[in-house]
Amino acid sequence: MCAIAGFVTCRGEVDPGRVLDRMIHAQAHRGPDDQGRWLGQAGRYRITLGSCRLAILDLSPAGHQPMLSPAGRHVLTYNGEVYNYRELRSELEQDGVVFRGRSDTEVVLQALIRWGDAAPGRFNGMWALAWLDLDAGTLLLSRDPFGIKPLYYYEGPQGFYFGSEIKAILLGSGERFSVSPIAVMRYLQQSLLDAQEQTFFAKIQLFPPGHNMRIDLHAGKSLAPSLKRFWTFPSLDPSNGSASECIGSMREIFTDAVRLRLRSDVPVGVLLSGGLDSSSIATVMRSLLGASDGLLLISGVSEDRRYSEEPFIDRVSKYLGCETHKVRLRPHQAFDLLDHVTWFNDEPILSLSSVAHYQLMERAREIGIKVILSGQGADELLCGYDKYVGFYLQSLVRDGAWSTALRVLTGFAGRGTILSRFQLSEAKRYLPRAICPKEIDILGPLLKGGRFLLEVGLGDGTLVDRQAADISQFSIPALVHYEDRMSMACSREIRLPFLDPRLVSAVLPLPPDLKLRHGWTKWVLRKALEGSLPPEIAWRKDKQAFTIP
Repeated sequence: MCAIAGFVTCRGEVDPGRVLDRMIHAQAHRGPDDQGRWLGQAGRYRITLGSCRLAILDLSPAGHQPMLSPAGRHVLTYNGEVYNYRELRSELEQDGVVFRGRSDTEVVLQALIRWGDAAPGRFNGMWALAWLDLDAGTLLLSRDPFGIKPLYYYEGPQGFYFGSEIKAILLGSGERFSVSPIAVMRYLQQSLLDAQEQTFFAKIQLFPPGHNMRIDLHAGKSLAPSLKRFWTFPSLDPSNGSASECIGSMREIFTDAVRLRLRSDVPVGVLLSGGLDSSSIATVMRSLLGASDGLLLISGVSEDRRYSEEPFIDRVSKYLGCETHKVRLRPHQAFDLLDHVTWFNDEPILSLSSVAHYQLMERAREIGIKVILSGQGADELLCGYDKYVGFYLQSLVRDGAWSTALRVLTGFAGRGTILSRFQLSEAKRYLPRAICPKEIDILGPLLKGGRFLLEVGLGDGTLVDRQAADISQFSIPALVHYEDRMSMACSREIRLPFLDPRLVSAVLPLPPDLKLRHGWTKWVLRKALEGSLPPEIAWRKDKQAFTIP
């Protein structure tokens, strides 16, 4: 289920149906299996809700959207998957709710009817939704805690628009928008995307993750939408558990996160890079599915040995006893596809990795894999990036823990896992601006002065605070943006076990010493999965980033 759209207006000369048709048409690639439209009125406002469906759970017409409650009071249009829908369904059935189908959409609708604004806080999944209560005259919008599923909105002279992609609002409103200098400057100067609610199109806003928005349709002339956060990071104080307890908890919650994300009525695969994160997902999938079920693996490989991960991919594939579907990534193809990929992305891309991801999704479509698990989020959660070693050392020195800092530095130097890959061109972006090396100034007059730049270094917080900032603002928003757009361009669905809220709540607050230990990054994950992976994968130290050479 992969695109929603809606329009609210009190302007009599506007045809809401035509507006909605344009918005749905712009997003048809996200959901080719079914389309639906609903038109109605609440108070003085006319409302249209629409959906393009990618059928994943309950492929029958019982999953059609927008979905109405039996009495017609409630209407839901919903994009995403709530993985714990079976558990929620059982709870609702105990309260007397009778279900007509097997979809998670119906569970989401009944949960909203029963629990109201509190329902999203009970969901474990990814979603963007709009729920209309006609009797109460309220429209509720909601987006998952980490923004895995997109949602945008714009309030203009003709009314209030929302949709899964920016292009839906552009075509629905028919308006031209100026460029946001905030988004442009952070993109050009800091390589940041989705680091703020302003998009590249001024006045079109990114709906913030982990929030609900309530609109009172019985109010006066102004809709006055109100935002309220329903999910926050857990306490970031260090965990008091022993190392063995933390390792056991990591293994248990991660395994269950993968288990929930295997719920599907269509084939499920995994993106395998040959690194720790994706290999961990694949091996847990194998243990959950059993040897008799085919495990579907997709990998991108380079013909240039300097960038090739193929030996590690082959090692994992052999270990799991299954074939890997490989996509050969070639530079000239990346440039040939650049315009195409940028159109689907709606905004400039950060690197050609977006193109490579699109090619992988094309292959998934060719071989019939509709749902794919990805390791996105592990680096931010477990200090997998090289920069976290620098942040950790910086925090130790700042706190006067010189001996610990020396031990950490010596450990990584001796292990050869980080320092050999150090590059000033990457490290300098995290230095305070006052001491950054001077660069050629490409900024025009509207961007002079750097007033829109963000502090992306450690700042005054802890290493865990900096990890949380990557998850909420600096890193994850851009990564899930391109993964969603490239997968949806090919009508595929990406699922992210490492961004299970339970796993984030358990692992993010762990002391840095359990993530960066003995010269290893992601130490707690390596220990949790070392018995299930080949040693050269569990303790691999030369993993490359996902790039096109």
